[in-house]
Amino acid sequence: MTHRSAALRSVLLVLVAAGSGFTAFEMSRHHAAEPAVLLPPAPRSAASPSSEPAPPAPQPIPERLPDFSLPDRDGVARQLSHWRDQPLMVNFWATWCAPCRREIPLLRQLRKEHAADHLEVVGIAVDERAAVLEFARKIGIDYPILIGEDGGMEAAEAFGMDTVFPFTIFADRQHRIVAAKIGELHADEADFILDRIRDIDLGRLDLPAARTLITDKLRDLAVARAQREEK
Repeated sequence: MTHRSAALRSVLLVLVAAGSGFTAFEMSRHHAAEPAVLLPPAPRSAASPSSEPAPPAPQPIPERLPDFSLPDRDGVARQLSHWRDQPLMVNFWATWCAPCRREIPLLRQLRKEHAADHLEVVGIAVDERAAVLEFARKIGIDYPILIGEDGGMEAAEAFGMDTVFPFTIFADRQHRIVAAKIGELHADEADFILDRIRDIDLGRLDLPAARTLITDKLRDLAVARAQREEK
């Protein structure tokens, strides 16, 4: 396989949640030479008595942030509603995940740069508590962390996501999910999404239009990144 083919195999896969028009972007879990769209499955015909039971349908990505509860670094249970009236980036990660670790300086930078928009980054660590606390202390994570030692997998499933890390959920001030990035987040992707969230919160753009713009832009950025990698 040529380097060009390998790069293009990592181009975005666009996931469309059932009935919501919501999009998520994935870089590496699927191997497709071109962007693909996953739609709700067609109704199944009645199974014969000898047929194996069909696997459960994947849970759709919700329209709003689910309000599960996980302990913070001090062991205090927190819900995402704790950060009401704030746009949120909810980043699922683990200490053993290399792209998760690479993202952390960017997450810290974005939180600082968008402080005027009251953006908060919430890291959800699906990992052992002791490992998370030691890692966070060592590298100086300064944004809130919720630790999913027991309930982290259920929290990921509440977003309709498989257990593939990292992934980052972007929500506006009303905690409506605007976009999700599956795989390592890049600064140009985050900046574009957060600018569109600012437009939503200021009334300059409606949610469906923002989602469409983000879908198109992230696809273009992925193609451009693949082309740069081939050189």
